[in-house]
Amino acid sequence: MKKSSNLEISAERAVWLRQQKKRRFSIKAWQWGLLFGLIILWELAAYLNWIDAFLVSQPSRIVGTLLNTSKNGLLTHIGVTVYETLTGFFLGVIFGLSISVLCWWSPFVSRVAEPYLVVLNSLPKIALGPVIILIAGAGTKAIIFMALAISLIVTVLEMLSGFHHTDNEIIKMAQTFGASRKQVLFKIVLPANLPTLFNSLKINIGLSLVGVIAGEFLVSKAGLGYLIVYGGQVFQMDLVMASVLILAAVAALMYQGVSLCQKLVTKRFGA
Repeated sequence: MKKSSNLEISAERAVWLRQQKKRRFSIKAWQWGLLFGLIILWELAAYLNWIDAFLVSQPSRIVGTLLNTSKNGLLTHIGVTVYETLTGFFLGVIFGLSISVLCWWSPFVSRVAEPYLVVLNSLPKIALGPVIILIAGAGTKAIIFMALAISLIVTVLEMLSGFHHTDNEIIKMAQTFGASRKQVLFKIVLPANLPTLFNSLKINIGLSLVGVIAGEFLVSKAGLGYLIVYGGQVFQMDLVMASVLILAAVAALMYQGVSLCQKLVTKRFGA
């Protein structure tokens, strides 16, 4: 009887797994189908003059622009933007996590810093662009500084909120057994907030890219932001749209990279 029950459960699970596989396939098919459908519609609309191809370009012209630009340093521009984004991203994570730990460690520091963190988070960082350029200089440092300024505060607020919402009963139990504050941090608080950390990273990778592009709009001699500005200045909308599409692809790849890291860490530590 028990053996029969196990067989029924296995059969039901097999059916459920097949349904989940079909569902994932259906979602992927719709995602790619929607993408290719929009591209075809875009090309057709430009070909039939439903839209002004000079203003919004069209896929065939974008492909031609990409092929031409790839021979004239496109990979260099992509590499510059990726380097600046990853540098600002990692600096934002390191400094943001350090400040979060400091604020959690010292409630006094947390209360003193809280209003400043809220104000800085609300402040449009683009407004600080001229100040950042004066401080860091007109170059790569200013662009990385912009990315850092945009992503840093979000990391601090996200992680600090996660630290404060860690299960207090577990912390108290550990303290009753003589756990030090350092042990509580590394054995309970940080492991419990790995999901919060990766959610913050997923947000910050996009914010860092936004900061880099904003910085490249203001001051740059290379990068995707530079290509967008240059294309707009000389009315090469094909170059602008091509750069925007590359930017979207770069953002998607970076996001997937963070997601892959999350899966590996979750599998390793069971977070």
